Amino acid sequence: MDPTPLALVIATTLELALITTILLLAIATPLAWWLARSRRWWKEVIGAVTALPLVLPPTVIGFYVLIALGPQSPLMAPLHAFGIRTLAFTFTGLVIGSLFYSLPFAVQPLRTAFESVGTRPLEVAAMLGAGPFDRFATIALPLSRCGFVSAAILVFAHTVGEFGVVLMIGGAIPGRTEVLSTRIFQLVENLQYGEAHRIAAGLVAFAFLALLGLLLAERRIGSVAP
Repeated sequence: MDPTPLALVIATTLELALITTILLLAIATPLAWWLARSRRWWKEVIGAVTALPLVLPPTVIGFYVLIALGPQSPLMAPLHAFGIRTLAFTFTGLVIGSLFYSLPFAVQPLRTAFESVGTRPLEVAAMLGAGPFDRFATIALPLSRCGFVSAAILVFAHTVGEFGVVLMIGGAIPGRTEVLSTRIFQLVENLQYGEAHRIAAGLVAFAFLALLGLLLAERRIGSVAP
């Protein structure tokens, strides 16, 4: 079987990273806001759960997500009526696994940004009659824009480079779930070190530019902050 064209592998990788970034920003924003503002003692338990992917081996996360998306999983039972028995080894499964794996890279920057806002600006807005949503939209969000930039860049770059979760859930199916990290693995298995080096070097350059862009963005936003 001919290998998947590299352009398709790159497109799949970027699509996965983009979808994961958009979904995680939507999911992590209310979660990070609650973690930053709540006074519940057990909020740190939730915080620790969201941070678990930072310390867990990716294959552990991939294994449990694989089981959860398998045909015998109770979570998949409601979808059987629609002819969907499993989401393992599908692009949708890759997205779900990536959401779990990259969750802390969205939650942590946003939580830090929300905490840095402090209570005073929100209290002043409340005294002026602003409701909870208005205070969040007009005060917290603008003051936390650096956190959103950081979260977006980190999640996107992290998803581009993930390997263990992708391989466990997606299996590197050509044209469907094969991404750049799994392509490198396959090239090395086949002793095609030259091609593997070109892709790996490209990812190194991408990671460097992503981090450089993050630092420059944080510096720029910080210099224009009120």
